[in-house]
Amino acid sequence: MDISEKLKQQIKDNDLLIYMKGTPYEPRCGFSAKTVQALIECEAQFSYVDILENNDVRATLPSVSDWPTFPQVFFQGELIGGADIVTQMHESGELKKMIASSSE
Repeated sequence: MDISEKLKQQIKDNDLLIYMKGTPYEPRCGFSAKTVQALIECEAQFSYVDILENNDVRATLPSVSDWPTFPQVFFQGELIGGADIVTQMHESGELKKMIASSSE
């Protein structure tokens, strides 16, 4: 299985997944920190991949997702977006509703 297939499988297997710089406990960029904070404030259960520790992921994911920057957040197999979109969704309440709907 090549890296593209592994990424697609990872996205499919995790209900809420963030590809980020660093970890949720030690984000290594402001955009990743902001995005993780929005997820935490929504009491979301999520998985993460540190792209700084996984160069193949960092190089390949933008072509898989058709999104050039990090972080990238996927919900139920679909790309939600990056820091700005996730933050806007959080501020509007849409993110919390979306996450809550998946646990019903």
